[in-house]
Amino acid sequence: MKIMGVKTCKVSTLFDVQYGNSLELIYLNKNINGINFISRTAKRNGVSARVERTPLAEPFPAGLITVAVGGSVLETFLQISPFYTGFHVMVLTPRVKMSNAVKLYYCHCIRQNRYKYSYGRQANSSLADLKIPVLDCVPDFVHNFYRKNYIMLIVLPIIVINFLMEENPKGKG
Repeated sequence: MKIMGVKTCKVSTLFDVQYGNSLELIYLNKNINGINFISRTAKRNGVSARVERTPLAEPFPAGLITVAVGGSVLETFLQISPFYTGFHVMVLTPRVKMSNAVKLYYCHCIRQNRYKYSYGRQANSSLADLKIPVLDCVPDFVHNFYRKNYIMLIVLPIIVINFLMEENPKGKG
């Protein structure tokens, strides 16, 4: 299927879609140095707390995508640390090797479907069938994204400007 000239496929074509741990935070021990606990929040990459390891479930490994299918529906994040999940959070595992930049691109693509889930609709039964661009249609700028380039082009100039402003706060030469 094509949408606006881009060939698409179902989320389930590129990712294994599964429910998360469905743990309840109230029964877990919080620990600032613990494992990320992902809930349905739209903030802080979905992390609502850090908890101690629990014998109830193994944490998911870093590098997977989490999707809230209730609450803040289709808030989608790449998890860069191991994690547990609360209720109504699904976990996407890529079926093929993908860079983090490509995973972030797919997070954006999934999030763009939020408008379909207003008025209390949930995505738990339809996430796997959402249409996203096929891997061959991921834009070149996504494949060519390098963290080093980002730091050199975006972050470093900001640091230099802030340093210069501290050295010369009133703009005097």
